[in-house]
Amino acid sequence: MTVAVIDIGTNTVLLLVAEIDREGKIRPLVYEQRVPRLGRGVDAAGALDREAMERVTDVLKEYRGLITRHAPDAIAVCGTSAVRDAANRGEFAHLVREESGFDLEILSGDEEALLTYRGGVSGAESAGRYTVVDIGGGSTEIITGDVRNIDERISLDIGSVRLTERCLRHDPPTGAELEGAIEIVENEIARASRFAFAGSILVGVAGTATSLAVLAQGLKTFNAAAVTNYLLTRETVESLFTTLQRMPSGMIRGLSEAMEGRNDVIVAGTLIAREIMAHFRFDAMRVSERGLRYGVALREAERLQG
Repeated sequence: MTVAVIDIGTNTVLLLVAEIDREGKIRPLVYEQRVPRLGRGVDAAGALDREAMERVTDVLKEYRGLITRHAPDAIAVCGTSAVRDAANRGEFAHLVREESGFDLEILSGDEEALLTYRGGVSGAESAGRYTVVDIGGGSTEIITGDVRNIDERISLDIGSVRLTERCLRHDPPTGAELEGAIEIVENEIARASRFAFAGSILVGVAGTATSLAVLAQGLKTFNAAAVTNYLLTRETVESLFTTLQRMPSGMIRGLSEAMEGRNDVIVAGTLIAREIMAHFRFDAMRVSERGLRYGVALREAERLQG
């Protein structure tokens, strides 16, 4: 069967069209990313900006054209942190329906964590234990379990965009700003201290993890094959954080085309990854391009099968 999934995040709008067989194996057909920054200012204002909403609906109309060519059996359009936190999420859902014809599903933090985990381990070959971390624009999900079952999950109110807007107001950020950001991150991730991380493989999904894999390899463009299963050591993440925190965002943008739309928030995302790895004593993080979209795709395939 063929399934299309759109993930409307705080920073990006991602598209996956994939074929899924009855064993749950996923074969991507279309894989697209746009960076309309829906969540810009939502942490402070509590509402989505009209221009940002219109940027997203423009992307959705473009994606509808790409989806239609594949005549999928199911289409799911999901909103995450920025949408669920916004007071005007109903207005946004109405605009999405009017402009693109899509019905918007707003995921709770727990739902986002569960589906992110399912997607993150969907290509796993080992039957061991995993900790999946999704550092998004507005929130960070941490989930532990094995390839079949989840033990613990939590959605934290820190993400690369949210943390940048709260703390990192200079470009590059000041030492005092970084110290304040670290304190916020430490307080948030401490909420996951009860999780049994020992013996699990850390898997990083979504934009921060893939961006760090790009930068670690010096890639000038995004290369899914080079990013998939790339092993980021704690020392590499620490080194990247030390380098990036001193660079203006324009200079970061010049490091790779893959930094477009992420260059001004990657310091915050790297900070979150660094603190998680240090706090929970992970020596390395395996990078996956899979995540929420893949989990939603599996859910839709299961619904189709009844």
